[in-house]
Amino acid sequence: QVQLMESGGGSVQTGGSLRLSCAVSGSTSINPWMAWFRQTLGKGREVVATIYTDVNQYYTDSVKGRFTISRDNAGNTMYLQMNSLKPDDTAMYYCAARRSTSSPLSPLNEGFYDYWGQGTQVTVSS
Repeated sequence: QVQLMESGGGSVQTGGSLRLSCAVSGSTSINPWMAWFRQTLGKGREVVATIYTDVNQYYTDSVKGRFTISRDNAGNTMYLQMNSLKPDDTAMYYCAARRSTSSPLSPLNEGFYDYWGQGTQVTVSS
């Protein structure tokens, strides 16, 4: 079985920084696609950033220039460096990965992914 575990969340003031980590264990057949999503009351789950292998990256408009997604393939760890944090960034952050199968869905769609962590809370205060 595959397990994902997020860490690095916490409470910071506006303008602060956090670095989230996602450790993957239990599998050697993970699809190159991984992603970070976030969810808060009234908004549902939305994509934050995706990464294909360790090069190709996507960011939602609201985090461009502030967040950086990266991946350590050798160590099976994905990161999200979050700088210049705003109160609107407050959410539960989830990491996601896809198994080694095809899908008709876009990597920006949460249904594309098969494995999810339990989430790590990020709270940004004014």
